[in-house]
Amino acid sequence: MIDEITRYSDADLAEFKEIIQAKIKKAQEDLDLIKSAYMNDLNNGTDDTSPTFKAFEEGSETMSKEANSQLAIRQEKFIRDLKNALFRVENKTYGICKVTGKLISKERLKIVPHATMSIEAKNLQK
Repeated sequence: MIDEITRYSDADLAEFKEIIQAKIKKAQEDLDLIKSAYMNDLNNGTDDTSPTFKAFEEGSETMSKEANSQLAIRQEKFIRDLKNALFRVENKTYGICKVTGKLISKERLKIVPHATMSIEAKNLQK
């Protein structure tokens, strides 16, 4: 029986580290945009319009704030997951499925760099 590779090489890990760092940078920029949009939602310039329109506007403003808040929460979780992946790169446990102990495919990690399970393990969960 051929021994399976139990971890990615340092060169592979360096490549994944670059991918993750770029995703963190982009995700942080997106989060900043979401937060600034949230702050700008506070004044939509409807002060001089009819009261009926203002009531509708306030309702949609509340929905918009809730949607932005949810987006911000999801984005913060994504950044946290990416930072955890970076930590796994540093301690050389990156890319190892937490269920099977096998390596997660490079293709999957390039698309979902914060993945902690292989497709095989994900399918077992269904």
